[in-house]
Amino acid sequence: MASTPKSADDGIVGNVKEYYGKTITSTDDFKTSVACTRSSKPPQRIAELIGQIHDDVASKYYGCGLCIPSCLEGCNVLDLGSGAGRDCFIVSKLVGPSGRVTGVDITEEQITFANQYKDYHREKFGLKENNVDFVLGYMEKLAEAGIDSDSHDIIISNCVICLSADKPAVLKEGYRALKTGGEIYFSDMYADRPLPEKLKNSTDTVLWGEGLSGSLYWKELINIAEEVGFSTPRLVDASVININKELLDLVEGTKYASVTYRLFKLPEDRSSETVVRYRGSISDHEDQLTFDWNNTFKKGQAVKVDAELATILRSSRYASHFDFDCDSDLAESASQSIDPNPFAILKESTCSKD
Repeated sequence: MASTPKSADDGIVGNVKEYYGKTITSTDDFKTSVACTRSSKPPQRIAELIGQIHDDVASKYYGCGLCIPSCLEGCNVLDLGSGAGRDCFIVSKLVGPSGRVTGVDITEEQITFANQYKDYHREKFGLKENNVDFVLGYMEKLAEAGIDSDSHDIIISNCVICLSADKPAVLKEGYRALKTGGEIYFSDMYADRPLPEKLKNSTDTVLWGEGLSGSLYWKELINIAEEVGFSTPRLVDASVININKELLDLVEGTKYASVTYRLFKLPEDRSSETVVRYRGSISDHEDQLTFDWNNTFKKGQAVKVDAELATILRSSRYASHFDFDCDSDLAESASQSIDPNPFAILKESTCSKD
């Protein structure tokens, strides 16, 4: 086992490590609905893989969303805050034998636990060789955990960035670790307003452990992503997070949501507005590809997209699945809505905390 890494904020990190290493033993221990089942149904193939995860691992799933994007075959994927390893094991099947999955977590107990189930899932998913690794380290300091620059196609993260006291550092390290055209596809907790200073500066283990003190006001993500160099955050999904009555007074009326966004690392040479046509060639998305909340591409349909979305499609793993510069006479315009407020599309979560 690697030595425990040092953090820039040992107080907050200590609380989080204590909470997820010793306090929380299953989803029933949470005081919010952050780890409950989402209202949106996952794609059928993902649902089937979730059903094949070992019960012990599933019981320690603490995520707040579905952060498994499409088109993963052969990709090198990094999971920030991998915990018990559920998402890593699912992705290991989707990337296949030519892909690789690395989970990074700060909690030794979680790393030890996840390692115990690598062989089980390798056999369950019919993989001849293990393609998952779990590494002890901080998502703010990925280089110290051995994560090289320009080394990953995709970074996923499931309700963990809200536990960091230095979110710009997390996104900067993610940007460094991604290849050009790569993306961070992540679910996290967001607030509908700037957090009260008392809440934001709290050292309470529960408030930090459940993300209530560390959630960004959703508009802050837009600013951080722009400063780091990412594309405009593209909203994928959002749902309500319900809070135990005993914590309501402490959050002073703040509302929380689980939100899934995707950010892309784009090349310096940007495309102009163009017309694209989806080929229908991505597994499990043969008829249409839902790219984000605003844009769904139907097979064979010509769609005019703006410069940023055109650049994303050309530079990412999606490039081979689209035709570009198509005849624009019959093209429809894709939605150009950006900077969406997730609280405007909230769906009720399927469980609550009384």
